[in-house]
Amino acid sequence: MTDVAETGFAIHPMDQFIVKRFFCDAAHADCTTNIEWYEITNVTVWMAATVLAIVALMVFGSRGRAIIPSRIQSVGEMIYGFIYKMVEDVTGHDGVKYFPYVMTLFLFILFANLLGLIPGSFTTTSHVAVTVTLALMVFLGVTLLGLAKNGLGFLGMFWVSSAPLALRPVLAVIEVISYFVRPVSHSIRLAGNLMAGHAVMKVFAGFASMAVISPVAVGAVTAIYGLELLVAVVQAYVFTILTCVYLKDAVGGAHH
Repeated sequence: MTDVAETGFAIHPMDQFIVKRFFCDAAHADCTTNIEWYEITNVTVWMAATVLAIVALMVFGSRGRAIIPSRIQSVGEMIYGFIYKMVEDVTGHDGVKYFPYVMTLFLFILFANLLGLIPGSFTTTSHVAVTVTLALMVFLGVTLLGLAKNGLGFLGMFWVSSAPLALRPVLAVIEVISYFVRPVSHSIRLAGNLMAGHAVMKVFAGFASMAVISPVAVGAVTAIYGLELLVAVVQAYVFTILTCVYLKDAVGGAHH
């Protein structure tokens, strides 16, 4: 078997997910080890870029408030109306007051996903550490809000009153387990989809350097890139609508 070093061909699809110091000369130092919490990394830089992109769209792009909106204002208004209707339809009138949080969550995930598709960028939402933090914020926020609004009545959501009495304790245990699994599935779904798509795209991009199959590889990368654009939007939507569903349990005091 020909050695990789001899052919000069190697694909490392997971290298793009390595956290490293942003201001670091890789030729003279190891940029990936012993990173302190206060150091600027590729994660913090692209998270900051995400925030700036949101500000550019929602603040500077809409500050004119023209009767005939510009393209950027139209995009901002379209996203605003779409998320507002989602929150109102899923959580009801009582949940609308939490729209700013849901809107912020959607915009952050959407822009982080889209910025991660820029060649040479870093996809922050491909890291479980980021998505778990977002999911835990939703989980803890919904749980505390549910207890604050409904007291111990919030625990009634675990008691399936419509089921036969003998099955209710068993179903209650299943409901409790599924409730505490929420932040796991909520976070891994987002990170896993983005990591898998980017890894596949990197593999096909590596094959594009081989002259024999480069036309096929370039075509595959183009197709996967288009699919990843769709995934970026869909995953932001899925994360947000699940947040609304969980929020409904808290503001509506859901009972089965």
